[in-house]
Amino acid sequence: MRAEIVSVGTELLLGFIVDTNAAYLAQQLQPLGIDLYWISQVGDNLGRLTEVLRRAWERSDLTIVTGGLGPTEDDLTREAIAAVLGEEMRVVPELEQALRAYFAQRGRPMPERNLKQATLIPSAQVLPNPIGTAPGWWVERDGRLIVAMPGVPTEMVRMWTHEVVPRLLTRLGGGTIQTRLLKVWGIGESAVEEIIAPLIRSTNPTLATYAKSDGIHVRITAKAPDPATARAMLAPAEEEVRRRLGEAVYGADDETMAGVVGQMLRAREWSLATGETTTGGALASLITDEIDHPQWYRGGIVAPTGADLARLGVDPDLVAAHGLLSRPVTEALAGAVRRATGADLALALGAVLGPEPVDGQRPGTLHLALATPWGTVGQSEIGFGNTRVQIKGRAAVAALDFLRRWLLRADRSSAAGAD
Repeated sequence: MRAEIVSVGTELLLGFIVDTNAAYLAQQLQPLGIDLYWISQVGDNLGRLTEVLRRAWERSDLTIVTGGLGPTEDDLTREAIAAVLGEEMRVVPELEQALRAYFAQRGRPMPERNLKQATLIPSAQVLPNPIGTAPGWWVERDGRLIVAMPGVPTEMVRMWTHEVVPRLLTRLGGGTIQTRLLKVWGIGESAVEEIIAPLIRSTNPTLATYAKSDGIHVRITAKAPDPATARAMLAPAEEEVRRRLGEAVYGADDETMAGVVGQMLRAREWSLATGETTTGGALASLITDEIDHPQWYRGGIVAPTGADLARLGVDPDLVAAHGLLSRPVTEALAGAVRRATGADLALALGAVLGPEPVDGQRPGTLHLALATPWGTVGQSEIGFGNTRVQIKGRAAVAALDFLRRWLLRADRSSAAGAD
């Protein structure tokens, strides 16, 4: 099956947003055995959109469209598909009723312009969208398919996973696809690929690596007649990946570094506080994204200047001798935060954000420290990102990974002591 992706929206052409939908879909097609040949972006213009879709209809077995399904005048994907197939759009009473109910549940009347979201053409079936107002279209005629989904990434991903993939699997001859995503921190993508190279050559299950902001993702995908068989195929591959990569694997699927650390702290009934100098609360923000953080997080302190550190009790002579961004000062900050908050553990982070070096330290240099009931441990690392925003985000993940690995070592020490 030859596939093509068409992303709709003038905002894409203006560079206001990045086309993450196309990147996501491109990654999803390969495990299904579908070849992707073209990706196009087109603005909110009926003539140009119709031209692009007509070309896709003529040369591709499957055309996947994202965007242009909203209620406004410049949402024209339905109209363009109808024009390509020469079919008339009509309001479907059941869709209209569901759409009005959606607005009624939110205590608002439905604007009449939203009525276009309740339309279909004869060759189209509706793809339900329970988390938005724009249902998708599954259009099938003459052996070809057009799948139209909303441009909102959360709505698109849900529709693709729950509505489109099962239909595609049926059309491709049945079976099911099961995927396991392992998340890795502390090893680069090329090194990860080299370590698991023998496994990547497998054809079912398949393995692929991707560089993401929270580390390297290793995706394992199995195709089988039923879900249980597919999961059974995934298990030995996952076990081998974990064996090869060891503690660098920090989570799977939807798990986050902060969530994994939170689980480890809850299991021990330990609390955590954080201290940051230059990262402006990036570490605290990452932690508070977790729903359960009140159970284990005592809060964070941001101390961007020597005066702030002095108010916490950090010796000004230490700052003068080593500099604000140094391992000794970061260790002192961790101890001060632990004393100020009463937390069992205090994690401190200092990062050289750039664009210029600081005290001979290049941008991307990190200083990490963890104050514990048994003392303070520290670590310095180099090489985290190129921009200030990128360095801040990766520094926060690196700090949590530093804590995670300390907790793992603490577990091993406890086990050895028990033995």
